[in-house]
Amino acid sequence: MCNFSYCFEIHYIDIRDESALRNCAEGCSCIVHLAAYKIPRYTDALDTLLINSHGSESVLKAAVEQSAKVIAASTSDVYGKNPEVPFNEDSNLVMGNPDVRRWAYAISKMFEEQLLFAYQERHGMRFTALRFFGGYGPNQNLTWWGGPQSVFINKALDNEEIEVHGNGLQTRSFTYISDHVDGIVRAIERREADNLVFNLGNTREISILDLARLIWRLVRGDEPAKIRLIPYETFGKYEDVMRRIPDISRARSLLQFEPQVDLEDGLRRTIAWQVQRRRDLGVPTLFVPKCVQ
Repeated sequence: MCNFSYCFEIHYIDIRDESALRNCAEGCSCIVHLAAYKIPRYTDALDTLLINSHGSESVLKAAVEQSAKVIAASTSDVYGKNPEVPFNEDSNLVMGNPDVRRWAYAISKMFEEQLLFAYQERHGMRFTALRFFGGYGPNQNLTWWGGPQSVFINKALDNEEIEVHGNGLQTRSFTYISDHVDGIVRAIERREADNLVFNLGNTREISILDLARLIWRLVRGDEPAKIRLIPYETFGKYEDVMRRIPDISRARSLLQFEPQVDLEDGLRRTIAWQVQRRRDLGVPTLFVPKCVQ
């Protein structure tokens, strides 16, 4: 982990508000752009497309004014339907049909990456794009916005069926939040990161079905897992990515990045935090998970 100390001010603004963003960015030497609207699983795609595209350009305009470097959050989702895993940064980005709203998020992030290169070419702006793989951990959103693990933990705590989309054989890699933060800091501090794209994630591949089983075991021990498969047709016309795992050779070489927290350990920490968070929110949680007893 990098040793670092920074001071922060918190401003609650819409990143599409260029004037407000410029005021917030005044005096900054580096802007870490993590704001985004996620995959439109339950809503339409328009907010995802407009917030991510217009918001990102607002950030870059402010960065140019301040001669600031930009660290931008991209996503593993840009690899889309490419079947050749593990993905490296030069792998093809393969999208599905445009009438499937699921691809709106990936396309908005592909556009953001192109903006970064275009602003660097025209304005000399320094940047690093980080393609995050499956971030999770304390302070995650407790709904699907936080990822499948947060929903699965809630279901296990409540002794309810975990709903797994599709057949559950689609795979992901999950990265504990401290590892992602470490990668961000390294990108801020190292000149070797300038004007490049990096995969940032854990290289362990796990199916969503096995993730549900693992979380159930960590929460409820040997009790039979309650899992129900939800057909993709439930979401209308929808496509999923069947495998997703990163090649992090570039991050290892140039950033000396290496994930430190394995999945079981990270999930135990996350479950313990989620139990306390639910209590803070007044959500009844009488069951004490096996992994935190």
